[in-house]
Amino acid sequence: MKRPLVYIIILNWNGWRDTLECVASCRKLAYENARIVVIDNGSTDDSETILRQDLPDVELIQSGSNLGFAGGNNVGMRLALQRGAEYIWLLNNDTTVDPYALNTLVEAAEQDRRIGIVGSLIYTFSEPRTVWFAGGFWKFGKLFFTIRAADDSGGAHFDRVEEVEFITGCSLLIRAETVRDIGLLDEKYFLYWEDNEWNARAAEHAWKILFEPRSIIWHKVSSSFNLKTDTQAYYYLRNKLLFYAQHAPAALPVVFCFTLLGALRHIFSGRSNFARGYFSGMKDFFLGRFGIRRT
Repeated sequence: MKRPLVYIIILNWNGWRDTLECVASCRKLAYENARIVVIDNGSTDDSETILRQDLPDVELIQSGSNLGFAGGNNVGMRLALQRGAEYIWLLNNDTTVDPYALNTLVEAAEQDRRIGIVGSLIYTFSEPRTVWFAGGFWKFGKLFFTIRAADDSGGAHFDRVEEVEFITGCSLLIRAETVRDIGLLDEKYFLYWEDNEWNARAAEHAWKILFEPRSIIWHKVSSSFNLKTDTQAYYYLRNKLLFYAQHAPAALPVVFCFTLLGALRHIFSGRSNFARGYFSGMKDFFLGRFGIRRT
């Protein structure tokens, strides 16, 4: 029986080394009906030339400029939908995958036609027994967001398929029918919170979101998320406010107050660059300036 057609979308931006390693691991997938598409997001490090040279049999599309996570992945998803993909697997280029990672994602999705999104058990690449992501949940409505992570037990207690409220865009399988129903990623976000928003939109349209622990990948990040620059702080804060305005407006005043306190804390602790990013993000949120940051 022929398996559903899956398009694997790998977004590259100035990271050709990671992309080559990611594609190499995808070539070892046991799933026999998948197509790999690499989207180069306007890289400035000769990524396109190197990837075309080293991956002559892999389709590569040049987006033309840095469209952010949402815009770059949308280029690939539009192509996948036009070509009849039944599922689309968004996969970060700084990951490597277990040979059966895709099989188990699709098998989980095929159990119920209302399952719209399925995600993997993700370990850190540098510490292969440390869990980086095992599903996300909202608390107190949508006031607080938590993910299961930073576990060093080898993921032994994440041993069952279960419904969750968030799957990270690092490894996210989505049904093509779901994309047609809820739309593509929101390009206003550019960077950060776009996957949160997509998950929330799917849930609001009554699609189920599933965590599948048999699907295993490794991600080249530290086991904790840290904002390191004022630009990161800007996007994270602006988009957080945008998310709450779209999906939990009643909580927005509380979130804004906590954000303001966070900015003041950064000032008093000597991290004025973070505070600048926070205040700039707040300003652009209220001015309705979204997408790529304007200098």
